[in-house]
Amino acid sequence: MTIQDTAQHNADEEERTALRVEGLTVIGRPSDVEIISDISLQVRRGDILGLVGESGSGKTTLGLALLAHCKRATEVTAGGITLSGEPLLGRGPADVRRMRGRAVAYIPQSPASALNPALRLGTQLREALHDATGGDATAGGEDSESAAAVSDTDARVREVLREVALPEDDRFLRRYPHQLSGGQQQRVAIAMAFIAFPDLIVMDEPTTGLDVTTQAHVLQTIRRMTREYGTAGVYISHDMAVVADLADDLAVMYKGDVVEHGPAAEVLSRPQHPYTMQLLRAVPLLKTEGHTAPAEPAEDAPGPLLRVRGLRAGYGSTTVLSDIDIDVDRGECVALLGESGSGKTTLSRSLVGLHHQFSGEAVFDGEQLATSSYRRTAEQRRRVQYVFQNPYEALNPRKRVRDLVLAPYTHLVGKPADADGIVGNALERAALPASYGNRYPDQLSGGERQRVSIARAIATTPDLLICDEITSALDVSVQAEIVELLRNLQRDGMALLFVTHNIALVSNIAQRVAVLNKGEIVEYGDVGTVMSSPTHSYTRALIADTPDFELSLGEAPQSDAPATGAPAAGRD
Repeated sequence: MTIQDTAQHNADEEERTALRVEGLTVIGRPSDVEIISDISLQVRRGDILGLVGESGSGKTTLGLALLAHCKRATEVTAGGITLSGEPLLGRGPADVRRMRGRAVAYIPQSPASALNPALRLGTQLREALHDATGGDATAGGEDSESAAAVSDTDARVREVLREVALPEDDRFLRRYPHQLSGGQQQRVAIAMAFIAFPDLIVMDEPTTGLDVTTQAHVLQTIRRMTREYGTAGVYISHDMAVVADLADDLAVMYKGDVVEHGPAAEVLSRPQHPYTMQLLRAVPLLKTEGHTAPAEPAEDAPGPLLRVRGLRAGYGSTTVLSDIDIDVDRGECVALLGESGSGKTTLSRSLVGLHHQFSGEAVFDGEQLATSSYRRTAEQRRRVQYVFQNPYEALNPRKRVRDLVLAPYTHLVGKPADADGIVGNALERAALPASYGNRYPDQLSGGERQRVSIARAIATTPDLLICDEITSALDVSVQAEIVELLRNLQRDGMALLFVTHNIALVSNIAQRVAVLNKGEIVEYGDVGTVMSSPTHSYTRALIADTPDFELSLGEAPQSDAPATGAPAAGRD
């Protein structure tokens, strides 16, 4: 190759590179601890880089830096970021705002909290385009020019809605976010990110809260649009199966460093770093046979701990659940599986007394449960505890972790003689150091917040724990710890109602599974039987949509990387 050819090749490569990160270092103040250290990456147009690592690895800090944003008390101290050859760091606030949306866009993990609940969808989409283009989309001197700009804006809004498979009619554009399902909200967030044709899109776990069917559609949309737009993507995730299905390249982060980086297929099939191997081994794989059936109760054993018969629930005149029959035995885990809108959360909230509009039989340990938690005894509330899906909304940001964990115990049991012991034990059972009791929620990563929520629930030593998607925000290694924790709780006699959309996780933890579709249980039985020989077409479709991959790893070399994830404090 001649010098001219080499120069042309290098110029072509530079043109195809949308994102270049060189030597990026972020430190925390005032400790001056490096949160991410000397990170160098690049992503070409139309490609997606999967960024994986457990809670505390620094992946969210890196993702925020790509938006020229740092968390409180953090600072970029070295390195640079360029988007299509244009430097991002070192600019003033006004310049950064002009680049966001046009040069770099963001798809959040929780669209429900990212979309403005007071604005109609059409308004939010038009504002996203207006802000990203610096007002060019709607500006104009003459009336005719203004009318043309408004027409162009409206056309682009409708075009991007078509591209994410949402209605483009006026009726849909007049809706508010709360009138959409979770999957539709996430598609609107995708549309807002792509609307101004950005060079880079940073995606922070955008399918975490979605069922497998909706997730498959959203991932397909992201993959297609990055290709068609020539947009580079950075996909932050703890779901290795999703990354395997979506990403072109993969970067594995551990304690602020990228420890492995290369083509996704190569990293997943032939990982070189011990930490990557350990992450892959922690992935829950879908089991379709060989699952142990629940033991048959002895003839003189008491009835099920929870017995539900003919339960119906709704909101006003709208019926959400019809004729629900389900049992949960002592020490048993029953999974409640279904896509968004199937009624899983309505059923679980009814059983804990947070949703009052239900009828039918809900008997706990031989006693009918009142529809409202306020009319239940303190002992019933202690024995039935609930872990919410979203730890960002479940934890009071003004209270320390110690006070959050201790509150339900004090309210339902009484003031403990050894408060520190109660808190420390609950946190350690939820895979957190007892020292985390002195922290506030904003000092924790998303995964750490969810573990605090779990610790708060199990502090009262309940007999039934209702878990509403409690692992959806956790990386695979911490998820494995939580699964082992739940197994230990089962061995101690605690029963679990495990609400989830993660079918692979169901086959690794539950003994029985109830599949919900449009408010009805369409399949119910032993997990092994349901997973290997589903009788209902809906169950078969859920299994088919589940991302999965096979691993064939040798023994991991010895390393100081933990087999399961103890959090690296304060990084993520």
